[in-house]
Amino acid sequence: MDTCWLVVVCFLRSMIFTFSLKHHTACKLTRKSDIPMIESEGDIMVGGLFSIHDTVLEPDLSFTMEPDATRCSGLNFRTFRWVQTMIFAIEEVNKDGHLLPNITLGYKIYDSCNTHFQALRAAVTLMNGQDEPITVYKCSSSVPVVIGDGGSTLSIVVARFLGVFHVPQVSYFSSCACLSNKKEFPAFLRTIPSDLFQTDALVQLVQHFGWTWVGVIAGDDDYGRRGVQTFNEEVQRLGVCLAFHEIVPKNHAPDKVAKIVKAIEASRAKVVLVFSLEQDAHALFWEVLRQNLTGIQWIASEAWITASLLSTREFSRILDGSVGFAIRRADIPGLKEFLLSVHPSLSQKHPFIPEFWEKTFGCSFQRDRGSTDKPVCTGSEDLASVSNIYSDVTQLRISYNVYKSVYAVAHALQDLLECKDDNGLFASGPCPNISSIEPWQLLHYLKYVQFTNKFGEETKFDENGDPTAIYDLINWQKAADGFVEFVTVGKFDGTQPLAKKLEIDAERIIWNGNQTQVPTSVCSNSCPPGTRKGIKARYPVCCFDCILCTDGEISNQTDSIECFKCQPEFWSNKRRDQCIPKEVEYLSYADTMGIILSAVSLLGSCFTIAVASIFVYYRNTPIVKANNSELSFLILLSLVLCFLCSLAFIGQPTVWSCMLRHSVFSIAFVLCISCILGKTIVVLFAFKATLPGNNRMKWFGPSQQRIIIFLCTSVQILNCTVWLTVAPPSPKKSLTYESSKIVLQCDVGSVLFFCLVLGYIGFLSVLCFLLAFLARKLPDNFNEAKFITFSMLIFFAVWIAFVPAYVSSPGKYTVATEIFAILSSSFGLLVCLFFPKCYIILLKPEKNSKKHIMGKTASA
Repeated sequence: MDTCWLVVVCFLRSMIFTFSLKHHTACKLTRKSDIPMIESEGDIMVGGLFSIHDTVLEPDLSFTMEPDATRCSGLNFRTFRWVQTMIFAIEEVNKDGHLLPNITLGYKIYDSCNTHFQALRAAVTLMNGQDEPITVYKCSSSVPVVIGDGGSTLSIVVARFLGVFHVPQVSYFSSCACLSNKKEFPAFLRTIPSDLFQTDALVQLVQHFGWTWVGVIAGDDDYGRRGVQTFNEEVQRLGVCLAFHEIVPKNHAPDKVAKIVKAIEASRAKVVLVFSLEQDAHALFWEVLRQNLTGIQWIASEAWITASLLSTREFSRILDGSVGFAIRRADIPGLKEFLLSVHPSLSQKHPFIPEFWEKTFGCSFQRDRGSTDKPVCTGSEDLASVSNIYSDVTQLRISYNVYKSVYAVAHALQDLLECKDDNGLFASGPCPNISSIEPWQLLHYLKYVQFTNKFGEETKFDENGDPTAIYDLINWQKAADGFVEFVTVGKFDGTQPLAKKLEIDAERIIWNGNQTQVPTSVCSNSCPPGTRKGIKARYPVCCFDCILCTDGEISNQTDSIECFKCQPEFWSNKRRDQCIPKEVEYLSYADTMGIILSAVSLLGSCFTIAVASIFVYYRNTPIVKANNSELSFLILLSLVLCFLCSLAFIGQPTVWSCMLRHSVFSIAFVLCISCILGKTIVVLFAFKATLPGNNRMKWFGPSQQRIIIFLCTSVQILNCTVWLTVAPPSPKKSLTYESSKIVLQCDVGSVLFFCLVLGYIGFLSVLCFLLAFLARKLPDNFNEAKFITFSMLIFFAVWIAFVPAYVSSPGKYTVATEIFAILSSSFGLLVCLFFPKCYIILLKPEKNSKKHIMGKTASA
C-alpha cells in the first residue's frame, strides 16, 4: 500500500514536471491544507511529525459534497510532551550564543494521528508548504529536515517519500531494523537504536536466565512483526522454543484479544515477550486483567517498558516484576518548567493546547454546552497541581531522543556554517549557502555529525544512520506508596564484545509475584545427570522425555543429548552419572560356592583315600585279588588327582594355575580311563580264553596291561606338553559376559589342542564303554562290565550336559560348572567301581571268599 502511494506521487510529480518544462508555469494549491500545524518562524525551518492523536475519525465519503477537514481523536499526553520537548530544544538552541549564532531555527510541526495515510499527507504538506507557489522544474522542500515520525510504520511511509527528494529525516522513536537499509531509505537517520540491538539484548536476557519455553506477542505493525521475527530467529538458534506466537490486531477486537490470552494460559509458558506499542500492550493487559491471568513473567519491549499508561496501580497486580530494555534517560534542566508554562493563550500558534487543556482539567471552552455537560475552562487552572504523563519528567527517554534529534540537526547546521571554500561537499568545491540550504546538503553533514552534549553523551550516526546502542535493563517494582518504580538492574552496551554486552545485577530484581528467585519457563524440566533427552513426537525440541541411561552408559551433564559408554574396564554407577572401575570377579575360596566345591573336592579325595585304605587293608582277600589290585590302586590314585585338581580351578587365576588346571585333570582322567580300559580288556579276554584251544590270554598279562596304560597315558602327556609349549593357557580378563564385572578366567590358549585333549578323553571313554558293553553277559561274580558301563554312562551324561551349561553360565559360574562336571564324573567312577566291593568287604564278608566267587563259575 505504501509503495503504491509513493509510485502515484512520483508519477504525478513527473507529469507536472514535464508539463512545467514545456510551459514554464508554476502550480498553486487550490486550498490550504486542513491539517493543524504548530509553527514558529525562523531563518531555517525544521519540520516535525508527531502522533499527537491516536486515531483518525472516518470522514463522510458520500462524494456528494466536499469532505470535512480531517479530524483526529484521542490526544496522547506522552506524545504531546515530545512535541513540547522539540519546541523547548529549538528555543534552547536559539538562546545559545555559541551554537548557530545569528541564526534562528523555526519549526513546523504536524500531527500524523498515528495513521500512515495521515503521516504521508503531513509529509507532503511539509514538502510543499501551505501558500507559496511550487515551481516544479525547480523542486525544493519548504523545510530542509524533518524530525519524526514516532512509529516505525509511519516512518517507513514518510521515509520512502522523503528519500526520493533526499530530505533528511531524523526519527526519535522508529526502531524497526528495516529502516537501517540505506538502499531503501537513503535519507533516514534516528536517535533511537535499531531493534536489531534490542532483540539482541532480549535474546541474551532469555539465554542468561535459561528460559527455553517462551511465548511471543507482537503488535500488528512493522515494529512488532519485524522485531519479533528477528527475535524468533535468534532464540531458536540457541535452542529456545516458542510456546506460541500471537499478533494483537490494531482494532483491538475483544474476541481476538481474548483468544490470545487463552493461548497464553493453555501454553503453560511462564515467560512471555510482548513486543508492541503501549496502546496495543494496554489492550492486551486489559484482557489479561479481566480474565485474571496471573503468574506470568512479562518481558517488555522498549516501546512500553516505561509507559505511564501501563505503570498504574490497576495493572500492578499482573505487571509487577516485568523486565525489559529501555533507552538511556536524562534529566533535562528547565524542561518541567517549560512544560508547565503551556497556557490556552498560546493557542494561536499552538492549536492543540485547547484540547490538551480541556482533557487535562475536564472542562470545555465551548460555553454553549459547558453549562450542562462540563465546566467552562477559564485559563486560570493550575497545571502544576495536576499529575499526569505529560508533566512526569522522571523517565525522559523518548523525550531525550527528541532533544538529541534537535541538537543533531543544530550541530549539522553548525558544521555547514563553519565550512570553508575549497573544502566543501566536494573536493575543491564551494561551501553551501546557509540562507538557501538544500536538503541533500544538510543530509551530508547530518551523516557525519559528531558531538558530546551537556550530559556527557556522544551523539553520532553509523553508516546505517543508527546511533550507539546502549540500553538500561528496567525492572518494575512496587514502591512504598503502591505505585510502580522503574528500577535499573542492568545494562546492555552494543559496542562491547559479546561476553561483556549484557550486565545484570540479578540480586536487585524482584520478579512477578514479589519473588526473588528467578522464574523457570520450560516445556520439560531439565534432565538430570544420568539421563538423556528423548524426543517427543509432534512437539518442539524443548519438549522431551528424560530417559535413563542404559547399563554401562553415563551422562554427567544436565540436559545431555546422549549417553556415553564407559571404557571397557569401567561401568556406570547406580545414578548413571559416573564411570567406576568394574568389580573383578572370579571363583574365590571365600565365596559360598567356592567353599562348597572345595569341600566336595576334599570329601571326594578323602573317600578315595578311604577306599584305597580298605583295599590295602584287605589286599589279601579274594575280592581284592580278583579285581587286579594294581589297576585298582592306579584308578584310585588317578581319582584322587581328579578330585584335587578341581582345587586349581578355584582362586584368582595365575599363569601356573591356568597351566595346571586342564593338563593335570586331562592326564589324571586319561590314566583313570586307561586303567579301566585295561581292566575291561582283561575281563573280556579272560573269559574268552576259557574256551578250548584259545591262547589269547597270553597277550593280556600284567605286562601288556601296563604297556596299554602307559601308551594311552603317554599320548595325553604328549598332547599336554605340546599344548603348554605352543600356546599355553593364561589368565585373561573377560569383558564379554557379565558387563558390570571383569571376570578373571583362564584362556585356553590354543582351542585346537584344548579340543584334542578333551576329544582324546572322550575317545577312550567311548572305547571303554563299547568293550564293557561286549562283556555284559559274562558270569556275574567276576563281571565288572556292568559297573564300568554304568560309570561310563554317568560320565557321558555329565559331560554332555556340561557343554550347554558351560556355554550359558555367566562369569564365575562357568568355572563352577566345569568343577561340577569333574567332581560328578569322578564320583560316578568311584561309586560305580569301588563302592559295591567295599560293601561286600565291610558289610558282606561272607561273600568275600574264593568259594563264593568261584561258585557260579563252576555251576556255569
